[in-house]
Amino acid sequence: MFSGQLFIYMKKIAIQGVKGCFHEQAARLFYEDHGCMVPDIVECSTFDGLYQSMDRGEADAAVMAIENTVSGGLLPNFELLRKYDRKIKGEVFLRIQQNLMALPGQRIEDIKEVRTHYMAINQTREFFKDCPWIRLVESEDTAKSAAEVAAEGLKGVGAVASVLAAELYGLEVLAESIETYKQNFTRFLIFDDSLNVDKEKVNKSSMCFTLSHTPGSLAHVLTILSFYGMNLTRIQSLPIPGQEWQYFFYVDIKFDDYVRYEQALAAVRPLMEDLNVLGEYVASI
Repeated sequence: MFSGQLFIYMKKIAIQGVKGCFHEQAARLFYEDHGCMVPDIVECSTFDGLYQSMDRGEADAAVMAIENTVSGGLLPNFELLRKYDRKIKGEVFLRIQQNLMALPGQRIEDIKEVRTHYMAINQTREFFKDCPWIRLVESEDTAKSAAEVAAEGLKGVGAVASVLAAELYGLEVLAESIETYKQNFTRFLIFDDSLNVDKEKVNKSSMCFTLSHTPGSLAHVLTILSFYGMNLTRIQSLPIPGQEWQYFFYVDIKFDDYVRYEQALAAVRPLMEDLNVLGEYVASI
């Protein structure tokens, strides 16, 4: 997939969250699949921090969630794609499995409080309906909740997080895969300037652009892309601050022929304003 030699050093990968979170799982999945060692994780408290850690040289690359099959797109992260000059070099889809965990030796009946991120609470409410004695407490991160339970030795307190978090922090999984929707996947983007993507294998592109405020302008662009055999897999619009009823469009397209993709881009470019190709890479699925 990528040209050049396999990596022989441990890459420093920035993630939003703490070790054991789903961002780390996604990083491991992507880099191990591409012949790399288990990456060294650089924890960031915000998504902006991912880019800043790369700019400061603290991280070699970053992994950032962009959309989820249950909750949809992470809209603020689309803005970051345009704000920072970092090209997407890959993607990875991770099935999100939520697990109830606690200090070893406890039963579910012993747990009175469970801490986790609000999204994990939303994804597991059906399971906890059968556990009315448990109080759900919102926290800032799934893995951080697990780390706190372990570090503070909190008996009677559980966390909902990944299996990786349980392994890293020495917790026991009391119930596996408690999320309501089992087909729950998050798509993560890879930002790594050291990856040389082979153009012969590139089959996906992400871009951002604006259009003139005239009837049918978007339909015209989409018609041309369809004519050239481009498969639109996502389109997201966000308002342009200070410009009434004007929007940025974020588009993902897949294709089988890179030359046809270049021809399609040349055909639509005159119709677009502020076109920014955010990345050309190999689709994960």
